[in-house]
Amino acid sequence: MSNIGLQVLLVEDDDHIRISLMTTLKEKGLVVSAASNGNQAFRIASESQLDVVLLDLGLPDTDGVSLIPLLQSVTRAPILVISARDQEHQKVAALDAGADDYLTKPFGMDELLARIRSMRRRATRIPPSNDEVRYEVGDLVIDISRHQVLLDNQPIHLTPVEFKLLAALTKGHGKVITHRQLLREVWGPLHEEDSHYLRIYMRQLRGKLEADPAQPRFLLTEPGVGYHLASE
Repeated sequence: MSNIGLQVLLVEDDDHIRISLMTTLKEKGLVVSAASNGNQAFRIASESQLDVVLLDLGLPDTDGVSLIPLLQSVTRAPILVISARDQEHQKVAALDAGADDYLTKPFGMDELLARIRSMRRRATRIPPSNDEVRYEVGDLVIDISRHQVLLDNQPIHLTPVEFKLLAALTKGHGKVITHRQLLREVWGPLHEEDSHYLRIYMRQLRGKLEADPAQPRFLLTEPGVGYHLASE
């Protein structure tokens, strides 16, 4: 997938980093809008058709983590956090808030561009063509073709990443899918070692689909191996 023409919003309060990244991204063929604070970022996201958001967390008027759901309320563009915060709990907080990916500063431009391409592929991927596009177990119905999940005949709202993870699990038809397979399917080959992504989103899915997330009926764990959907 080419970078050419992608509409990118760069949210970065450091003038030197912002100007440097803007210049390099434009040289690579991306169309870049820039914001130095959360208010500017929200306004631009509200008024633009974006492909990707690059978000620094240390903004002068708000914390970037709290800005993530606000941006998602006005744009469907995937959000890549670019931050010097490198503690696992900080990454988890950003991913839990809805970020699609996290890249720690300093980083190389090749890696940044690879992450952007990976997010775009995931965002534009056509839902998988299962032989069985409707998966039913108990009172849970997963309809891939309609992009719909029902629990006890009530629709359940899932984020795009949550639905992709659930759809990936249906491909196993009840068989265990390894951590690496799920990470590759949902987040791409660059994330085969990022097991914390799975923990975060599986916890969110269980919170929405299980009566008791600590004793799941549908989303089952094979310790040290992966996950699978209950088959009956």
